[in-house]
Amino acid sequence: MTILSVRKFFAAAVMVACLPLAPHTASAASAANLPDFTDLVDKVGPAVVNIRTTAKVSNSTRGLPPGMDDGDMSEFFRRFFGIPMPNSPQSPQSPGTPNSPRGGGNSDQDQSPDSGNDTEQNSGVGSGFILSADGYVMTNAHVIDDADTIYVTLTDKREFKAKLIGVDERTDVAVVKINAANLPTVQIGDSNKVRVGEWVVAIGSPFGLENTVTAGIVSAKGRDTGDYLPFIQTDVAVNPGNSGGPLINMQGEVIGINSQIYSRTGGFMGISFAIPIDEAMRVADQLKTSGKVVRGRIAVAIGEVTKDVADSLGLPKAQGALVSSVEPGGPADKAGVQPGDIILKFNGHNVDTATDLPRMVGDTKPGTKATITLWRKGQTREVPVTVAEMQPEKTAKADQKKAPTPKPRASNALGVAVSDIPADQMKSLKLRNGVQVDAVDGPAARVGLQRGDIILRVGDTDITSAKQFEEVTAHLDPSKMVALLVRRGENTQFVPVRPRAAK
Repeated sequence: MTILSVRKFFAAAVMVACLPLAPHTASAASAANLPDFTDLVDKVGPAVVNIRTTAKVSNSTRGLPPGMDDGDMSEFFRRFFGIPMPNSPQSPQSPGTPNSPRGGGNSDQDQSPDSGNDTEQNSGVGSGFILSADGYVMTNAHVIDDADTIYVTLTDKREFKAKLIGVDERTDVAVVKINAANLPTVQIGDSNKVRVGEWVVAIGSPFGLENTVTAGIVSAKGRDTGDYLPFIQTDVAVNPGNSGGPLINMQGEVIGINSQIYSRTGGFMGISFAIPIDEAMRVADQLKTSGKVVRGRIAVAIGEVTKDVADSLGLPKAQGALVSSVEPGGPADKAGVQPGDIILKFNGHNVDTATDLPRMVGDTKPGTKATITLWRKGQTREVPVTVAEMQPEKTAKADQKKAPTPKPRASNALGVAVSDIPADQMKSLKLRNGVQVDAVDGPAARVGLQRGDIILRVGDTDITSAKQFEEVTAHLDPSKMVALLVRRGENTQFVPVRPRAAK
């Protein structure tokens, strides 16, 4: 090897040796910028609890074959196996009893199946967090659903039987109380200050694995997946058992309750949802005070306003809540609200989407006088309404009427054949006007109209008879969409249709 070649060799060796230094240094710098959750977990972790629920199960419902009772089963095991039936009083080692090496329950819960008493069986597991040092705990309503007994286990392994204070299924929030003092508590944050992209942490008991910590970022805010809650979306790993646990920001404050996941498998798929803590605390305060949540109502069913509907009605943009039905005698009915109206504002606050309205009305104290801003027939108008108290939901049943005999193929621009509605049916349906759809084809069939639907309005024109309907449709412009106000069952909605050109 010549001197020149030796120099080239050492130069190459030095270069190769130095190459890993740059990436390593960059990697170390990146690692230094990653968040450290250890102090946060130490701070909040002790206030996060495991919640276990049990349900009483009658010993007479043990899943025996039809027509066979415990006596038959005992005789079966004695005759064919020469042993007592498992879990019977004569069985020396019945699994789950105090004398069994596999038993792990409390002796007061492990009753003999033939003793005639009910036994407790685990019915669910979830998470929660301590709101106050005297034992108030917040969790999800679905965690304690149908529970006969609720057990709360702290991180120091102490277990308490909890008392149910109140449940609000609409927001999926529940509050329970344990008999303890000087407990560690969480610090409540401000969910309105949450920013998309910020780091967040979840602590809970996924699949029953207590004190599990996962981290991620806020993916989105204001996700409309419920009537009363604009959820916080994250990519934090949340699985069954995490429900009811806290979502925590980097300041160690609770900003949400982990409540739902989007999944096709039942497990985490990268999207989870949390109830904003501001909404949850409003509910919790009412539950602690009265055991229930009082909400306002104006008694309307609503739907989304699509761009096609907005364009066909002359609205500047797709906004508001479309009134699909109005409860007779309810606050909105007394105020003059009609199906087909679009509610643009409630008490001066803009209704941007249909899901905004239930939250606004629900947060209004019953008895309050409010103002509704409507869009009707190309004009805005304001109507006063007195908010009532929301009652338990009732399932409305539409009157079942015999469908009329279909008529021949419709020849009008909309492809709809209609007939007048008998006076007695108009009265029973509480309608002032409208015609019944007997047959559809062409444009009407493409947008989903069906026989039996009732057309109340074409554009801004109220339809009072089949004859008038034919006259109105004869003058429609085929180059413009027209909105039909259609009632189906108890619901009313606008259906945009593009008329066909005359042949």
